[in-house]
Amino acid sequence: MVNYMLMITAELDNLTNLQPQGGCDDPNFTYYFKMKCNNCGELSKKETCVSLDETVPSPHGRGTLNLIQKCKLCGREGTVQMIPSRGLPLTFETSQSGKYTPLMVFDCRGLEPVGFVFGDGWKAESTNGTKFNEIDLSQGEYADYDEDGQCPVMVSNLQANFVVVK
Repeated sequence: MVNYMLMITAELDNLTNLQPQGGCDDPNFTYYFKMKCNNCGELSKKETCVSLDETVPSPHGRGTLNLIQKCKLCGREGTVQMIPSRGLPLTFETSQSGKYTPLMVFDCRGLEPVGFVFGDGWKAESTNGTKFNEIDLSQGEYADYDEDGQCPVMVSNLQANFVVVK
């Protein structure tokens, strides 16, 4: 078993607290990434989607998992279980420092997550307090205007990686 923490960063202009719409532990938020088989190294052709509200019974009879996926090349089965309560919103300060912030932990057995894909369903707030909901990051950036604060807001230079954690 290996736990992978999804870490994100971006350039936030006049925005803070970038996170999934319902918070970092939003059960309805879907994570998209490719899976690499730990047995043969095969990389899935399409992105795999995983969310907290989608579970399947464990084949070993111990609870539930968020994903069971069979490798198309070697036939080995791998599993993913999401571990909530360790994610944080990406703040303006963290963005300015160029650091990454943790978003979600994935307990992976037989699989390794690679290449997170940003999609829709994000939220943030301006540094003046205006809330921006249903942000779509699938194009790699987001731009709008804060009428109350009278300033442009933007998310750009999105980056993500997976790091092994205990």
